[in-house]
Amino acid sequence: MVDPRPWLANYPKGVPANIDPDKYPSLVAMLDEAFQAYKKLPAFTCMGKTFTYEQIDQLSRQFGAYLNSRGLEPGDKIAIMMPNLLQYPIALFGALRAGLVVVNTNPLYTPREMRHQFTDSGAKAVIIAENFAANLQKIQHDTDIRTVIITSIGEMLGTLKGSLVNFVVRSVKKMVPKYDIPNAVTFKDALRQGKKFSLPNLQTSPDDVILLQYTGGTTGVAKGAMLTNRNLVSNMQQIKSIFDPYLKAKEEIIICPLPLYHIFAFTVNCLAMVNLGNHNILVTNARDLKSVIKTLQTYPVSLFPGVNTLFNALLNYPGFSDLDFSHLKVSVAGGMALQKAVAEKWHKVTGVPIAEGYGLTETSPVASVNPLDIAGRLGSIGLPVPSTDFRIVDAQGNDVTGREAGEIQVKGPQVMKGYYNRPDETAKVISADGWFSTGDIGEMMEDGFFRIVDRKKDMINVSGFNVYPNEIEDVLVSNPKVLEAAAVGMPDEKSGEVVKVYVVKKDKSLTEKELVDFCRENLTGYKIPRKVVFKDELPKSNVGKILRRELRDIED
Repeated sequence: MVDPRPWLANYPKGVPANIDPDKYPSLVAMLDEAFQAYKKLPAFTCMGKTFTYEQIDQLSRQFGAYLNSRGLEPGDKIAIMMPNLLQYPIALFGALRAGLVVVNTNPLYTPREMRHQFTDSGAKAVIIAENFAANLQKIQHDTDIRTVIITSIGEMLGTLKGSLVNFVVRSVKKMVPKYDIPNAVTFKDALRQGKKFSLPNLQTSPDDVILLQYTGGTTGVAKGAMLTNRNLVSNMQQIKSIFDPYLKAKEEIIICPLPLYHIFAFTVNCLAMVNLGNHNILVTNARDLKSVIKTLQTYPVSLFPGVNTLFNALLNYPGFSDLDFSHLKVSVAGGMALQKAVAEKWHKVTGVPIAEGYGLTETSPVASVNPLDIAGRLGSIGLPVPSTDFRIVDAQGNDVTGREAGEIQVKGPQVMKGYYNRPDETAKVISADGWFSTGDIGEMMEDGFFRIVDRKKDMINVSGFNVYPNEIEDVLVSNPKVLEAAAVGMPDEKSGEVVKVYVVKKDKSLTEKELVDFCRENLTGYKIPRKVVFKDELPKSNVGKILRRELRDIED
């Protein structure tokens, strides 16, 4: 029988057509194997401090035992809210070993955004960097969170260095607002207390949900994508199979400038690279380009996963082109569209092409990627990863033929179980036979490569982060001086897109500054409008729906 996947003919040598999604019964089983196999090898480094796989193994067991001792039961939700720190993998792996469901949370969220995610998920515990604890204090009473573990930036860096880092963060840069959260414990206290307890050998099944990763999906209401053991084990293996011809197990050094709470770095860095026994160098703040440059100067990095905006910023940073890229083997872009000029310049400067991939939170996230050593396929999202099918359908859900464009649908073991507590939304995007509707319009070329031609969604992509117009508009119209509002994406050289809003005033005294300041109180930084246009009225359909597409076409 002929395989109906024409893209297989273009798979690089050594990449299999399929993976075994049931190789491990759970993600914890994979971790146990990795920790045993790579004991003495470096696993994670942050700010010069390194933990081996054996140390991560031991500390995560202690943390899991502590969570279990606090009465948290398998299936309970725990939010992890911090930048890239050594505490992250310890907390993640410990929570999973305790049978908990992890809720990744952006530490830059405002109290309003935190409240929604914590109440929607039903989180009972949180581990949070002290920089953001004041925001937690404001909304904790509205949630079910009773176990609070607070960590500092320098907590795991050693006594001398950790104290110095914390002094700078707290007293010099004043990055830690005052807070008062009764019964909270520090991360180190949790680890110390965890030594007193043994962690039960908890077994989870392949279809058990172990991660709630929040996304707007096809609407602006943030929903938790339910990712199971099988989803994440599958995508980890799919990524590993793509990397295998180019990277060696136990030998590679991987830079991690993207936040681990984002699904891209979560799966690529925290799962696939651990499975390979490779060494992750965590960058706590990738906006500090100087720290990224220093990391590249210090470590012979062989894999660089990033987003278009980061690649572009580095290429324009003084001294970047003078770095030694002789160890770099693979660069991978995801999260947002890769711009041709950026890709070409990166290849010229580093000697290594950027392979653009495609995925969604709902697909764990990697669904397709270009062969890692091929330049010149710019504009393509590549080939579906092993054990993954793509198809193009029309508005009625029928397969299209030839080069006709339509909505991309994905089917594979990495497709989520559904949206948490939202069966109606799940039914809109996952068919009875397992096809996931991405909301992206694309086409398949003759050689099986795919490309995106348009977005069905109104979602705005700011530096790889999804911004949903409904959320922005809800905040805007909550201002008593606003009558109507609409949010759209506006092209931006640095971020790919930024938020632009059209507003009809209710009170003529409303100013742009006043409105932006209001947004700043209620929205994360990248969601704040960069341009405000006041209008007398907004274009609407015959049923009164604001037509964002017409606003996107306006030049003002």
